[in-house]
Amino acid sequence: MPSWPHRISALTSEGLIMDSNRSEVVIIGAGFAGLEVAKQLGSAGIATTIIDRRNHHLFQPLLYQVATAALSATDVAVPIRRILRRHASVKVIYDEVFRIDAVAQRIDLCSGDTIGFRHLVLASGATHGYFGHDEWAQWAPGLKTIEDARHIRSQLLLTFEQAERTTDPAERQRLMTIAIIGGGPTGVELAGAIAELSRHTLLHDFRSIDPASTRVMLVEAGPRLLSGFSEEMSAYAVDRLTRLGVTVRHGEAVEDIGPDTITIAGTCQPVGVVIWAAGVTASPLARQIGATDAAGRIRVDPTLQVQGHPGIFAIGDVAACAGDDGRLLPGLAQVARQQGIHLGRALVAQINDSAPLPAFLYQGRGNTAIVGRHAAVFEQGRFKIKGWLAWLSWAIIHVYLLIGFQKRFLVSVQWLWRYMTYERGARLIAVDNAPSHRATQPMSDTHPAKADSS
Repeated sequence: MPSWPHRISALTSEGLIMDSNRSEVVIIGAGFAGLEVAKQLGSAGIATTIIDRRNHHLFQPLLYQVATAALSATDVAVPIRRILRRHASVKVIYDEVFRIDAVAQRIDLCSGDTIGFRHLVLASGATHGYFGHDEWAQWAPGLKTIEDARHIRSQLLLTFEQAERTTDPAERQRLMTIAIIGGGPTGVELAGAIAELSRHTLLHDFRSIDPASTRVMLVEAGPRLLSGFSEEMSAYAVDRLTRLGVTVRHGEAVEDIGPDTITIAGTCQPVGVVIWAAGVTASPLARQIGATDAAGRIRVDPTLQVQGHPGIFAIGDVAACAGDDGRLLPGLAQVARQQGIHLGRALVAQINDSAPLPAFLYQGRGNTAIVGRHAAVFEQGRFKIKGWLAWLSWAIIHVYLLIGFQKRFLVSVQWLWRYMTYERGARLIAVDNAPSHRATQPMSDTHPAKADSS
């Protein structure tokens, strides 16, 4: 790596000496958490640098709808520079962090540049976790990026195309068997969306196959689906998915995943597509800071500061932050957003007025998951609703969290139209997925992402 570049100092209007390659606050990651910190600091005019290896902010809660052709990628992604363009003190860098030197207060980028900091906010999120079986990644892609969604969408559509052409009944049955691993909200939402895609959207598009005969399996190693919800809501989810034609298998662990098979509880099952929604692990950058838990998340104190590292903070999915009950907060968009707003305001007060850092207090606004067409579950404490009203609550919450009025309006209109017509959006097969029905190499998570035009 190149040596620390020559520093050129400048006198600011406040009389403070700042280096041209040094920022008061450096934020790694432009997800919900990182962006909220940047907005607060930018509104206060504090010199801030935000680094992300993608040029867009991604609304991950709706990514499964891109994967199942309900929305286009541009509906759930907004350029980072557009979001922060009115904050003149915030500098956006499109690059990837290579190394964090907490002692020297510097960050080395893959481009060879180096950035110094006084305060560091790590908001780099999480990636897929395969419980020690990383070799499964090539056969069972997860859903964290636009590239993941495009890949899964292409695999889903391509398996129907290949089933249409084959004359072998056994091969056709294999191709039309789709397995989702993991019974959390993402797995449940994917299973419901894929079932509707096959039983409604694609129903009249083929001549040799009946898409409605597609077998969608949802596999959960735990005793029930949606373990973060009550047993009542879990049972409702199973009932709704079963009515959609989804085969729910809980209490059965995946033992192996191959190019055309999946082994569950000792039984090998031929499959056409496998999607991983069972586990996540924190960004690898967390290990460079240390103080990580079993899931790779950084342990933070109540002020969101990394234990043993004054001036370094971790928020969002990369942080192991306990709530009032002592349990770790879940990796939800609302948690990340609240942490970002809180930390941003706290840093403004500390930098400008030397105010002490206040403790973060999470205000839960309920958990929700969609379970197919006009059906969902919603819980907040003892308050529980399910069915159409819960689905409406889910839609309102997710539209509200979308950044920008234009996105909210467009997504709302598209949802309404597709709700009435059962139509889907970008049913496109990416060219690089066309030659075979299954990827032959693991999906890379080490390079800056390319923009999705579909």
